[in-house]
Amino acid sequence: MSRRRLLGTVGAAGAVGLALGATGGALVHSAVSGSQTAGSGGAPGTLASIGSTRVAFEGEHQAGITTPLQAKGHVLAFDLAPGAGRTEAAALMRRWSDTARRLSAGESAPTADSGIALDSGPSSLTVTFGFGHSFFERTGLTARRPAALDPLPDFSSDRLDAQRSNGDLWVQIGADDALVAFHALRALQQDAGQAARLRWQMNGFNRSPGATATPMTARNLMGQVDGTNNPKPSEADFDKRIFVQGTGPAEHAWMAGGSYAVVRRIRMLLDSWDQRSLAQQEQVIGRTKATGAPLTGGGETTAMDLTKIGADGKAVIPANAHARISAPAQNGGAAMLRRPFSFHDGIAPDGTPDAGLLFICWQADPARGFVPVQRKLDRGDALSEFIRHESSGLYAVPPGARAGEYVGQRLLEG
Repeated sequence: MSRRRLLGTVGAAGAVGLALGATGGALVHSAVSGSQTAGSGGAPGTLASIGSTRVAFEGEHQAGITTPLQAKGHVLAFDLAPGAGRTEAAALMRRWSDTARRLSAGESAPTADSGIALDSGPSSLTVTFGFGHSFFERTGLTARRPAALDPLPDFSSDRLDAQRSNGDLWVQIGADDALVAFHALRALQQDAGQAARLRWQMNGFNRSPGATATPMTARNLMGQVDGTNNPKPSEADFDKRIFVQGTGPAEHAWMAGGSYAVVRRIRMLLDSWDQRSLAQQEQVIGRTKATGAPLTGGGETTAMDLTKIGADGKAVIPANAHARISAPAQNGGAAMLRRPFSFHDGIAPDGTPDAGLLFICWQADPARGFVPVQRKLDRGDALSEFIRHESSGLYAVPPGARAGEYVGQRLLEG
């Protein structure tokens, strides 16, 4: 029995919204409009509406890149088992794609289903797959490994745990229901069988849809509005910045329409941060905490006036403010689509919260997106005092699968 059948159908919840991502990513059926129930007078959407929202697995790009932030996420990496190569990898990607395709449609897992999510709808489930640098050596495909997948440079602020970094295969799971996300996690782990072994797993969360009176930019665990300067699909050069264009060498044609994901576990030193006054926190970020507006005035989306001088003769937005240093205008237009999850893994041995940001950013070329911005932040970001980069990974994320195709098929069978 499918999960969707137990709801009736996706449309039976009274769907009134139908949207197609501007970048060809996900077809979304929703029972709400703008995260609100029709005629509710601004009340949050109902659970039924959240559960019935579907994101299509197939498309020009993989789901989970331009999909709106989801409430629950799992991020994990696998290494191919000793002796496993291209044949085993292809079989695994076929199994994983079949499972993801079915679960994102609200159906049962193709193998023995655990029943965890039997009474749930799709809940915006997305599953995104990528390949690490080492994957190409393990599968004999080094000639088809793009230069953009070269290892990231070292940064002085890195405190990286090798056991929680990199990996042959990368998986991102997102959903607006925790049980639906966990159901997908269990199914994919079981699908791995003897072909691949879990290298690391991280679990995250975001604000639930409908938790605010109107849709808002997300906040991180520091309480800051996070993601204001993200490139927008409506911008003319969005696709060029975020997705690989089909203009490279023939051996890399399999990545056309794909993207590169940089994944970093960034621990926030929340006890130290919370000891700072509101004014001090805003100076570190360069924006007001309440609205996300730049310290130079206006609203969240108002452009920062980086030349404005205050009554004290100093720049209103300090030279080392995070928002100033990371602004595209300060980095030759370098841009990346940030799509993170927050995490909280309890209390660390030193008694402080083991919490922070599972930073995930997307770009057509990390050398022109993440790397130049992080190098600049590494040299003088005021926020560096309050964060620690504890793990890192870079993954080539192929384009979306067509009907009857599995993710990565153009690489593994091309």
